[in-house]
Amino acid sequence: MTQDTQQRDSEARVMDGRAWEEFCDGLKEAGQLVFADRAPATAFDRAEGYRYLSRMLRAGLESFLEGGDPAFPVLRCPAHETIKLGADNPDNYYQSAPLDPRYDYRLKGVRGTVDYLGFGTVINRYSSGGGMKTDGFLDSREMQIADDGTFEVIISQREQPGNWLRMGPETNSLNVRQTFQDRKRETRAELVLERVGAERERPAPLSPEKLDRGLQGAVQFVKMTTGLFEQWAESFLPTTNEVAPADQAYCQAIGGDPNIYYFHSAWELADDEALVVKAPNIPECQTWNFVLQNWWMESLDYRYHTIHLNKHTARYEPDGSVTIVVAHRDPGHANWVETAGHSRGTMCWRWIGAEEHPPIEARVVKFSEL
Repeated sequence: MTQDTQQRDSEARVMDGRAWEEFCDGLKEAGQLVFADRAPATAFDRAEGYRYLSRMLRAGLESFLEGGDPAFPVLRCPAHETIKLGADNPDNYYQSAPLDPRYDYRLKGVRGTVDYLGFGTVINRYSSGGGMKTDGFLDSREMQIADDGTFEVIISQREQPGNWLRMGPETNSLNVRQTFQDRKRETRAELVLERVGAERERPAPLSPEKLDRGLQGAVQFVKMTTGLFEQWAESFLPTTNEVAPADQAYCQAIGGDPNIYYFHSAWELADDEALVVKAPNIPECQTWNFVLQNWWMESLDYRYHTIHLNKHTARYEPDGSVTIVVAHRDPGHANWVETAGHSRGTMCWRWIGAEEHPPIEARVVKFSEL
């Protein structure tokens, strides 16, 4: 289909309402996710499932309709307190922006004091069910940063002097991870992304074609992304109540950070049970964290509950080990992780910037035994 034909087709679809009707039909189809065979069949879990779909819709609309122009990219936060996907990390401040490898980009910023800052160029295929592949990666510890904390990175296919982040011929997105150990004391990096040569240009107004493509992309993102992570949650069931090493290659294939070693599994606790998680050996690492999630692989509500711990916030044993207690009510333990009204879900342990990845122990006990 030529560009002119596509434009005329989109105009017709907008004028007769098909663009909106198919968008709504696609959302209705996506709603079947909450009835997946192995998804929990409770009113509580289904309510969270429908909320999850609404969150993915917001993320899809922002990505494909509001901010999908790689000629005028804007860094936005795609996952936060009320949009969560794929075992999001509450210690992270995430940012992303669309890229086109035909262009060169300039990323300017002030480093701040956030513990970890990493940039990745990726091939993002979530909307087609293909996950995410990293093309280039740059850790702030490898960068040239001025004494006042300012820096500049060129993002391009051709190598550049100074701070350079590689794009491949299929790169379509920039991902930024800022990982905090202590959010109250650390300040995040302030970043601005621009296409080189676009200083005097302006984006075109909304067109019927952009609206049509944006609605199609958003609903496809909802269906494919939620389906991908629901299937992933199902794959954790054989290791329920264990903290099991994940398939690291698969983690990287769906957008994992190259500096992280992941443990993913499921958990389920009766009212009178608790899960005791122990890390006997803490390796030299930038940080580590443990996060409790619901069935839909969303971190639980960390605004109001302690649902995760990290290298900075955990209390250590005299021998340097860490013991965490997951329980429905306060066990009187310094490292209590709250279930926040949930009886089942998924969980994640991360070793970040570690050369060794020692195993994590876990066992279910009666709450009264604590």
